[in-house]
Amino acid sequence: MNILCTSLYEEQLKQLLTSFVKEDFKAAKAFKLYLDTIIINIQTKAHKYKTSIHFDDENIKDIQHEEYTIVFFEDKVNHNYLLLSIIKR
Repeated sequence: MNILCTSLYEEQLKQLLTSFVKEDFKAAKAFKLYLDTIIINIQTKAHKYKTSIHFDDENIKDIQHEEYTIVFFEDKVNHNYLLLSIIKR
């Protein structure tokens, strides 16, 4: 099992954390820590997440966290998870 991310996800996360740090460093750190926990546990909880409202594919799911949505693809054949994007709701 691998957890991979697209360059779009990486760029969106970088911009998001940069804006958070400007406002409140501790809140940014807490957000990133919680996000990492969600991602690390994605393999055991993928079945709990709803199919994405942004795509017509049952393998693409949304994770809701605070006011953000993390969109990921579950590759059941290769047992990989691909983080597609992180967007504000």
